[in-house]
Amino acid sequence: MARTSLDDAALAIVNAEHHDPFSYLGMHGGGKQGLWVRAFVPGAEVVDVVDTGTGKVAARMTPADPAGLFTVHMAKHSKRFSYRLRVTIDGQSRDIDDPYGFAPVLSEFDRHLLSEGNHFRSFEKLGAHVMTVEGVEGVLFAVWAPNARRVSVVGDFNDWDGRRHSMRVHPGCGIWEIFIPGIGEGTLYKFEIKAQNGDLVPLKADPYATFMEQAPGTASIVYDLHGHEWSDDAWMKRRAETARCQDPISIYEVHLGSWRRNPEQGGRSLSYLEMADELVPYVKEMGFTHIELLPVSEFPFEGSWGYQPIGLFAPTSRFGPPNDFRVFVERCHAAGIGVILDWVVGHFPEDAHGLGLFDGTHLYEHADPRLGRHADWGTLIYNFGRDEVSNYLLANALFWFDAYHIDGLRVDAVASMLYLDYSRKDGEWIPNMYGGNENLEAIAFLKRLNELVYSHHPGAFTVAEESTAWPMVSRPTYLGGLGFGFKWNMGWMNDTLRFMGRDPIYRQHHLDDLTFGLLYAFQENFVLPLSHDEVVHGKGSLIGRMPGDRWQRFANLRLYLSFMYTHPGKKLLFMGGEFAQEAEWDHDGSLDWHLLDDDAHRGVQKLVRDLNHLYRDLPSLHERDTDHEGFAWIECHDRERTILAFRRRGAGKTGDTYVIGNFTPMMWRDFRLGVSAPGDYVECFNSDSAYYGGSNAGNTGVVTAEAIPMHGQPFSLSLTLPPLAVIMLRPAES
Repeated sequence: MARTSLDDAALAIVNAEHHDPFSYLGMHGGGKQGLWVRAFVPGAEVVDVVDTGTGKVAARMTPADPAGLFTVHMAKHSKRFSYRLRVTIDGQSRDIDDPYGFAPVLSEFDRHLLSEGNHFRSFEKLGAHVMTVEGVEGVLFAVWAPNARRVSVVGDFNDWDGRRHSMRVHPGCGIWEIFIPGIGEGTLYKFEIKAQNGDLVPLKADPYATFMEQAPGTASIVYDLHGHEWSDDAWMKRRAETARCQDPISIYEVHLGSWRRNPEQGGRSLSYLEMADELVPYVKEMGFTHIELLPVSEFPFEGSWGYQPIGLFAPTSRFGPPNDFRVFVERCHAAGIGVILDWVVGHFPEDAHGLGLFDGTHLYEHADPRLGRHADWGTLIYNFGRDEVSNYLLANALFWFDAYHIDGLRVDAVASMLYLDYSRKDGEWIPNMYGGNENLEAIAFLKRLNELVYSHHPGAFTVAEESTAWPMVSRPTYLGGLGFGFKWNMGWMNDTLRFMGRDPIYRQHHLDDLTFGLLYAFQENFVLPLSHDEVVHGKGSLIGRMPGDRWQRFANLRLYLSFMYTHPGKKLLFMGGEFAQEAEWDHDGSLDWHLLDDDAHRGVQKLVRDLNHLYRDLPSLHERDTDHEGFAWIECHDRERTILAFRRRGAGKTGDTYVIGNFTPMMWRDFRLGVSAPGDYVECFNSDSAYYGGSNAGNTGVVTAEAIPMHGQPFSLSLTLPPLAVIMLRPAES
């Protein structure tokens, strides 16, 4: 067919240049002027307008351009009617619903909330949603791209042709939408965006996609999150009634791809459902209260471990579809285990299909690299001061609690968000309006984040990975804090690891590395983290950092883990640390589970299991983790013998727990420990037990207090302190 002379609007449709295709395509007119129907159907030979009320052909459309534009003027039709298009291609005819025959789906109120940045359930409106409109099944697509000239949905349903499904724009908020009938779950799609200068932006993944292709694929996938029937009502009700600071929280940090692999199938990673079968029972048996997952939001680069996410709303497809991840969370809850997600909002990668230059402009990121780019990481920084960007991230946080019933978010790299000069030299950053280095917009964002999480999801909590001395990170916003529930205690981790790495002969000169943390231990609600960061980048493993011969290295690790579990603060241990993984963590491999054939490694695993259960069972070890009343030094000045002793107190009348640590390979006999009451004291834990691989030195189970004053107390115990070990004692009657 020869090309005819087209008016400007028709030419814009054919060339995919029309800013408002709904004003031209579809059915228009009425009254005395009759009706116009226009459709763009590339490849069609014949297109008829079918009256859905009668099922009969109302008119045959005229080809207006060989590219696929068809039009018809029905002069005798004064009233609009419901219609379909009967399209003939290669001699085969089928009826289709015209996407340009549907009214807008997004309400004016939704558009208003989205434009002002206060739609905290924006994930229900933007993205791709399977739905029925006017009795027709299909998918609603909606995306924010305020500076685009044209936006189209492209996918496997339209041959990735940006001319076919150009979207409707809502100018007041910059949101584009289109309902495409006849497609559904499993459809691959992206957004084709033409910038204001006429250039096509690289095809973009949907920022709100709930499912995405596994790398190296980059398409979004339509997925219907409705219909899953949760079975964790009892857990959710109990969670809402929980006071987190008084609870035992012992976290097993996991990288799903490398916890355990299937050697019989090429060493592949386990799926979400396999993790539910294998990881959940293991964590339950080990006594951990929570699993913390390294980021599961979809990410393209395996080597980023998930810390450079592209799809914030999509659990990675590496391990299965979204509903399988829901099953994993459900199984955790059924086992009494909470789920914490690492959440990365401090930065995002520059991958072409991601958020960078999304509509041809710096939409999600700052334009100025002094504000908008991390040179060290090669990533971009969100513009937290832009309402729509802040709304996107806040809604994402709430989404994970709402759609996946997670129990906590650990916010990554908070320090990089708080400081404008983070990892920047003079001249590489811009001061705030007061001349300081605080990122006021990020601070406001973090406060709002925590207010929303705690108000919308009772019993859930947030954790900050914050490595500086920023005050009141885990204090309420109404008191001037950032509002987090907890903060990682990076100072404790650095000091204690440095101490434990020293030869015991020198430790007496560095005892402050162990005691200094108690000077600030209750200024925040702390988590004591032995995380993945401590077993990568040449740092080796935890056991590899312990000094001495093989026996001493294992004794030192048992000592260190025991010290952590008895020290004030919630606990976090990265996978493999619980059985003394020898090698540095490899994200492309599996943990070395064969090490459990060795008694020493199996002993460490038994120790961690027992410590978890003691920590949970003894209120004195957890009820006052964040309260200075829960801790008292007994001995912290015995440098020569390098001994520490302290008392942990519970909130009720449950009895104190006395903790003594010997940080040398010497056995100390007749160590006097001051106690407040007479009677028998039970040695309830000894990290030197032969059961854990130790020398079995100790106090034969029970020690009787004598009326010999010591440490300011009227009574004392004569103790044998095993080498490189922690012992715990409790009054026999408690």
